[in-house]
Amino acid sequence: MKKLYHLGVLLLSFVCLLMPIYASSLDNTKIDWWLVRSKDHSTPRINEDLKFDLKTYDAYYVGDTSSKVLYLTFDEGYEKGYTPKILDVLKEKDVKAIFFVTSPYVKSNPDLIKRMVDEGHIVANHSNHHPSMPSYTGDPNKFANELNDVAAKYEEIIGKPMVKLFRPPMGHYSEKSLAMTKELGYKTVFWSFAYSDYNVDKQPSHETAKKMILDNLHNGSIMLLHAISKTNTEVLGEVIDQARQMGYTFELFQ
Repeated sequence: MKKLYHLGVLLLSFVCLLMPIYASSLDNTKIDWWLVRSKDHSTPRINEDLKFDLKTYDAYYVGDTSSKVLYLTFDEGYEKGYTPKILDVLKEKDVKAIFFVTSPYVKSNPDLIKRMVDEGHIVANHSNHHPSMPSYTGDPNKFANELNDVAAKYEEIIGKPMVKLFRPPMGHYSEKSLAMTKELGYKTVFWSFAYSDYNVDKQPSHETAKKMILDNLHNGSIMLLHAISKTNTEVLGEVIDQARQMGYTFELFQ
């Protein structure tokens, strides 16, 4: 039995040694995440020129496309004062979401991080400095620290490890950056819906936002909303209600 244990340790060590070598051989050309929206509530098309399968690197942009399920996610780079209201709405509507946070956000908003966790949401990783991750692949330690620093600050506050889900800043990625993210134990979570909600000085109207969101619902949609958006905050409850009237349910992507 002891021999089998030592053999297992040796094999694991060998695999770990090979992983950086494997990632270093991959293409590091920066790719921007983009979608082609459908007009019939079907799954959007993604970049058809990709030379690799996203799932090879545990990267996803949709969940279960066989049923009318939606996955709400919010990106949190800094706090604009709307997250408490967003959490109020999610609690009222009994919807759980993922909040992708940066290191400065975690450090500046420990009480909000605690509330997210206490109310059943997932707090996930959006990097330390919000860089284009392909630009960091040449330095494995620098790359790893972009994720590890966020996770460490989270664990200081919550006392438990952070769930290993990562959203690449700005949607920038490469085959190599996805492989290195996977090597750190993370799933990469892109999105199948996003819209221009992030400019705090040029917010869409309520009607524009609701129409954009509801017209683009589809099975398994991972929805990216920015929590700095006043409009998102104000229409969120109505969007949830109308999505449910259309037959959709909300679940946590994991």
